Amino acid sequence: MDWKITARLACGGVPGTTLTSAVLYLLDVHGGASPRSLNVILGMMLLVSAAGMLLVRRLRWLTVRHHPSAFAARLLVPGTVLAGFVLGVLVTLTSVGAGALGMIVLVMLYTDTPIDRLVGSDIAHAVPLTLAGCGHWLLGSVNWTLVGLLLIGSVPGIVLGNHLSSRMPEHVGRSVVAAILTVVGTRMLGV
Repeated sequence: MDWKITARLACGGVPGTTLTSAVLYLLDVHGGASPRSLNVILGMMLLVSAAGMLLVRRLRWLTVRHHPSAFAARLLVPGTVLAGFVLGVLVTLTSVGAGALGMIVLVMLYTDTPIDRLVGSDIAHAVPLTLAGCGHWLLGSVNWTLVGLLLIGSVPGIVLGNHLSSRMPEHVGRSVVAAILTVVGTRMLGV
């Protein structure tokens, strides 16, 4: 994990999630009153995330090949902060974005950083984005029974996923996750 990358993401992500929560409040989007447009945004984000899961290595190769290092260096800090802001907005609206989409951007910006450090930085950035959950809690759109059930299932899921991911080729795991995201994304779009 690289704390500088995480801090840069958070400099954009925290204002992004705070601003989006405030806009949802001002638009009177409470509880089950989510407009259809949020479902469409969610479905699209899931499909983009699925594509990103499959294309992340190719994007890194293209970025390294086509961006002169001086140009990339000037974009590094502002690009990371902007990415954090966009991820904060997307996570607040859809709960999708910090993982696969964050990795796409980080892989393109930080071409010399090992992917495992980028993954750790992206995961650490998810912590301040829990502000999105606090915003939804204040808006009354948190189903606490569902949260409890998700937590109960998450712990064994994390243990099993960690066990399986260490034994299966990376491209297989990425393909499985991309397939799941594609199915759920198309259902959200009503396809």
